[in-house]
Amino acid sequence: MISQAGYKKKTVTVNQREFLVQIVPFDNGDFISITEGKEKIGTLVVSIGSGGRTSTATVVPSKSETLFLKMVSERVALAINGICIFSLSIQKELDLESMKTLMNEIMEIIKQ
Repeated sequence: MISQAGYKKKTVTVNQREFLVQIVPFDNGDFISITEGKEKIGTLVVSIGSGGRTSTATVVPSKSETLFLKMVSERVALAINGICIFSLSIQKELDLESMKTLMNEIMEIIKQ
């Protein structure tokens, strides 16, 4: 039997686009996935936050959204003082409103 304890999943709609935000928390960090359309592992960034500083590495690069990926990953890593593994698989580039909304949703979920 698979337990769903801790696993968080939310659909976020912005500008007629639907994103599935999934977060799997661990003792030392979080795995965050945002997908649009099919659930796929997309661009992958890993950040480690400790003592108010972060270190970030891109594992699977993106043609776009690199700033958004890094920003979310680093912010989460600092907030949880641990590791954030962040995957993003979307159909087209994000606009500023979508970025802000997704960032706020992620931060709300990890604070719970």
